Amino acid sequence: MLEQDKNSKVYEQVIEEIKNQIKTGKLKKGDKLPSERDMVELFSVSRTSVREAMRALEVIGLIERKQGAGNYIKTNFDDSLFEPISVMFMLQKNSLDDIVELREILESYCIKLAVRNISESEIETISEIMEEMYQAKNEEENLALDIKLHYLLIKASKNILLINIISVISQIMDESIKEFRKKILYEENNRAKLLSIHEKLVNAMKEHDIVKAVDGIEEHFKLIRKYYK
Repeated sequence: MLEQDKNSKVYEQVIEEIKNQIKTGKLKKGDKLPSERDMVELFSVSRTSVREAMRALEVIGLIERKQGAGNYIKTNFDDSLFEPISVMFMLQKNSLDDIVELREILESYCIKLAVRNISESEIETISEIMEEMYQAKNEEENLALDIKLHYLLIKASKNILLINIISVISQIMDESIKEFRKKILYEENNRAKLLSIHEKLVNAMKEHDIVKAVDGIEEHFKLIRKYYK
């Protein structure tokens, strides 16, 4: 039976109870939730309250409904839990400057973690991408390698929450600055500047140099701001 809370609705109390069971380890990824009838008896609530709770948990991506099999705790949260962040940015119509500033703050911290946590195999991979950048034949190829390099640097932080949040912000930002990026890459001086910045980032990883890594990120965003402001 649920502890009654006069300040919250019954279905919200059901949600909190399920979240608490996840926190305590009673429920784990992939576990099947009790049936609707069992939850009605277990929590001493109505079927309507259980259904509202299940719908809400499904919307926020905590559970998934399998046709004819019931409700399960999700095993993969990467997309679902961060989708509301993406929607929030679109609905609030945040300025491009706000989005770029947030990404720079998060990526600067992420790059510090990457310097400490990056593996030798990851260093080898980003070094290979750097070589490919020097050989890139056009702006599209260069852009794809740019995005790939930054993603791998972020991934090297080993912080799953940061990786997912930055990925969502990056999708919004990349779409917003698509035309500016083309302008940046169109100029030969900028292509040379970006190669230099990326070389600095890769070397920072090899040398485990936090100051050089952060400096590289700051230069990168300074160049981006030059074209959209």
